[in-house]
Amino acid sequence: MTSIPTASVQDIPTRTGVLVDVRELNEWNAGHAPAAIHLPLSELTHRHQELAEHGELLVICKVGARSARATEFLINSGMDAINIEGGMLAWQAAGLEMVSESGQGPTVI
Repeated sequence: MTSIPTASVQDIPTRTGVLVDVRELNEWNAGHAPAAIHLPLSELTHRHQELAEHGELLVICKVGARSARATEFLINSGMDAINIEGGMLAWQAAGLEMVSESGQGPTVI
């Protein structure tokens, strides 16, 4: 098994990577980080090459389990990926900026 590198949401501003949200569309629509790229875990194996040009990938989900699986897959595919511990729940708890596609205030579901 690959060792999965991790970082906290507080570490993100010091990183140069791109935030990749692997949650499903309904979760993304409810609330996400403004600069994140959305690539659901269910589509990752077919679309991961879209991320190749981005360098370091900071992978996030709701709590960190799906993003850990995604991070492991990306590393095994030759990419530089880091799992964000605590996911979007930690992001929201830290008071970091979120946006919504639902027309309502952003939240994590």
